[in-house]
Amino acid sequence: MNKRSVYEPDQAGLYFPTPPRFATLVEERLHRKQRLAAACRVFARFRYEYGFAGHITVRDPEHTNLYWTNPFAMDFGRVKVSDLLLVDHTGAVREGAWAVNRAGFVLHAAIHEANPHVLASCHAHTTHGMAWAALGRKLDPITQTAASFYSDHALITEQAGAVVVERDAGHEVAAVFGENKIVIHQNHGLFSAGRDSVDEAVWWFIAAERACEIQLLAEATGHPLKLISPEAAMHSSEHLGTPFSAWLHFQPIYDAICRSDPDLFD
Repeated sequence: MNKRSVYEPDQAGLYFPTPPRFATLVEERLHRKQRLAAACRVFARFRYEYGFAGHITVRDPEHTNLYWTNPFAMDFGRVKVSDLLLVDHTGAVREGAWAVNRAGFVLHAAIHEANPHVLASCHAHTTHGMAWAALGRKLDPITQTAASFYSDHALITEQAGAVVVERDAGHEVAAVFGENKIVIHQNHGLFSAGRDSVDEAVWWFIAAERACEIQLLAEATGHPLKLISPEAAMHSSEHLGTPFSAWLHFQPIYDAICRSDPDLFD
């Protein structure tokens, strides 16, 4: 049997989490919305909120030109499945009662439109992500966490520091996104992308924020950084940098938020 992860046990009969399968598009839509609402709660718990900034999106499984997202200026910590908005690429809300974040739909709609492989995407104005983005540099492979992004993260300098509210500007940023797991938007912050799930996109964002924090702390010591070799970085990326590995990493976080915040499913 081919394993999807080196962490999958050889011993038979042990529980090992695997992504769900769906009998209908209705089931898959509900699952994506539940994970999106949970992701909002996780962002609140991790203190990723900054006023009304920040947005998480996932494609609808049936109408793939539409995506679900969090309401504008609603506390991430209170978002429920029933609060989520279904939005098109023009920013029109097809389902939902709240307004949508204009900067959110301009950037995320452009990312989804320009990159059909992107199922979900996250962005927030986090402390370490914004601090690192101000340096205008990619991350160095100094930890296994950073090595997860070794060959597939990018620095975007287009529209650096500008509030992206015009559609042409959104397309300019999205065009550079490409096949990367995360991008560092100079003078702005972090974006992540998930190919297979919301879980994946959320974990890449969490890992990227942590990688930025670690590199800022390491550089603050004033000592030269010891870089992981290209061969070792690629080895770590091949094992830790897969969509399935990201999905696995998110499961204990999802489990915790489900137990503490059961109202998110309303």
